[in-house]
Amino acid sequence: MSKSRKDRGLCVDGSSSGRRGAIRGHNVPSGYLDHEIAQLTNLRSGPNDLLSRVVQGKLRLPISPVKMLAARECNSSGRGRFSSADNCHVSSRYLPVNGPRRIDTMTSCAYVSQFSANGSLLVAGFQESEIKIYNVDGGWKLQKDILARSLRWTITDASLSPDQHHLVYASMSPVVHIVNVSSAATESHANITEIHEGLNFSIDDDGEYSFGIFSVKFSTDGRELVAASSDDSIYVYDLEAKRLTLSIPAHASDVNAVCFADESGHLIYSGSDDNLCKVWDRRCFVAKGQAAGVLTGHIEGITFIDSRGDGRYFISNGKDQAIKLWDIRKMSSNVTCTSKSFRDYEWDYRWLEYPAHAKKLKHPNDLSLATYKGHSVLRTLIRCYFSPAYSTGQKYIYTGSSDCSVYIYDLVSGAQVAKLDYHEDPVRDCSWHPFYPMIVSSSWDGAIAQWEFPGNGRGAAKGREEVKVNLQQVTSDTNKDYTVPLGGLNPQPQPLVRVRVGDLQP
Repeated sequence: MSKSRKDRGLCVDGSSSGRRGAIRGHNVPSGYLDHEIAQLTNLRSGPNDLLSRVVQGKLRLPISPVKMLAARECNSSGRGRFSSADNCHVSSRYLPVNGPRRIDTMTSCAYVSQFSANGSLLVAGFQESEIKIYNVDGGWKLQKDILARSLRWTITDASLSPDQHHLVYASMSPVVHIVNVSSAATESHANITEIHEGLNFSIDDDGEYSFGIFSVKFSTDGRELVAASSDDSIYVYDLEAKRLTLSIPAHASDVNAVCFADESGHLIYSGSDDNLCKVWDRRCFVAKGQAAGVLTGHIEGITFIDSRGDGRYFISNGKDQAIKLWDIRKMSSNVTCTSKSFRDYEWDYRWLEYPAHAKKLKHPNDLSLATYKGHSVLRTLIRCYFSPAYSTGQKYIYTGSSDCSVYIYDLVSGAQVAKLDYHEDPVRDCSWHPFYPMIVSSSWDGAIAQWEFPGNGRGAAKGREEVKVNLQQVTSDTNKDYTVPLGGLNPQPQPLVRVRVGDLQP
């Protein structure tokens, strides 16, 4: 868990930033995001124009699946089939909000829950040295039970290789361990039943606990690891050569988040407790020795970063209780506003509520495209993500929250379209299945919970079984009205309606 540095300050600006898509209060967006990414999102998740129904003098209406199927049979689009955008238009309506169903419950805090790239496996990491891998397609059967080695405090991160043969896990130590998870054995106890090889990220070899690793990620080709550390640095490790290839003193405080920007591996994004997001280009770093650019806008430390995968856009979660959307083409070469000069309060996110007056403060040099608020980022490094490209066209952003919930926002409108309530402690991590309408959440209450659409009608064994979603009335071609969750398709967000679990059937 990252510590909050006392010298982190605040850039205060009483005026509004004027950015479209930023939230100006609970669930009330200022308007649609007016940027290229809005068009890209709509192209990925909107139906073919020939299938769209336009009513003169009225807003464009979403098309029902029945009408789209009929139009496909008539070959209205001229292709004789649905495009990927047509598929996303249908599937992104049905948010995975039913349930939840408990997959597992442990006696220690859950810190990590992530689907594999193909969705066949789920990795869950817990504070008391245990990592579990579940076979999703096999009825959530436990495929691997890993007892970690040399754990300090907790498992801070765990990442599965793209080929799903290896898993790396990190702790508050410079040594990251790698495990072969493709072996037949179910139990993997460090250096007892299987070897957990240690990969040393420390340059000076100055002790096992000289610094900790907050985040570790595989490259797309599985040949490299990138890591963020408590010694203000980011590291790149070559798995074939078994050595560090890059060490960058990247920030002025703990680096909590890092990831590769795209499949090329050339660009790296990092986020730190110095409130800055930075972009690193490995192709020119050796010559320049500095970041390719800096993105300012958060007024507190960054807890997580997720790339859209295109080498251009990413999102960050911040201790200022906000997610921000970034376009790296807007990055600056320097920082014109230092936080140290502006902070007028003392606050530690681990123990205290966020100051009420700080929620209204704006960074005068905010370079972000949009800001999403409503969730809570306290006590731990809460994670956020883009929704899957295959099933939703990445039209949503979703995040855990310290108020025990999972939040889903519409990327373009900024509206909060769903809130999943069940857990009894902070939800640090959550993962949306790459192909199915399914979300898995992991919480400090030790529970791993599964949310679906439509679900099996059975709630969890205990706990709160409610979900808040936006609902829109849609008329089908059978002249019968039915209600489906549409996410953020409305030009203006409708009020949130509280619905009992099991009511949201197609």
